[in-house]
Amino acid sequence: MQKPSSIIGSGVGVGYVININFCTSCSYRGYAMTTKHMLEAAFPGITVILANHPPPILKRLMSKVIPIFQVGIIAIIMGGEQIFPKFGYTAPPPWYYSLRANRYGTVITTWLSGNYIQTYLKSSGAFEVFCNGQLVFSKLMEQRFPGEFELRELVSRKLYSLTIVDGLGGSLWS
Repeated sequence: MQKPSSIIGSGVGVGYVININFCTSCSYRGYAMTTKHMLEAAFPGITVILANHPPPILKRLMSKVIPIFQVGIIAIIMGGEQIFPKFGYTAPPPWYYSLRANRYGTVITTWLSGNYIQTYLKSSGAFEVFCNGQLVFSKLMEQRFPGEFELRELVSRKLYSLTIVDGLGGSLWS
């Protein structure tokens, strides 16, 4: 019987698909490309697909609302004396004058902090590896990246088990 580590590089990857879902806003693309090349070299014929792992829906929706608040605050600071009377206020509220006193600092702070919050909301921190739809490694669960040898061994075991389960293991036994 062949051990999983002995099938590395023997062409067993033909017909199998590895999906690597990673956080693009976390700059994990370089690590994903390195992992892709390593897997393609270790398992000839394997197909490796890279894709973005999106954050949860609530975080995505909140990240879409932030620019609206940014533009709203900047519009109020720049044209508050004309905007407030249109909403029925005879004079702008007192907090408006304190923001208006340092207009440029308020605009820059609003813009930078809004962008920071938006970037945080768009990131998922994920690096998930799937083999034919089955999870092989999850950075979200493990709280770390996989090592090269570790990932190669995990994928090798998964390919070996899929080969036996799918009934395609005849060529391994003869």
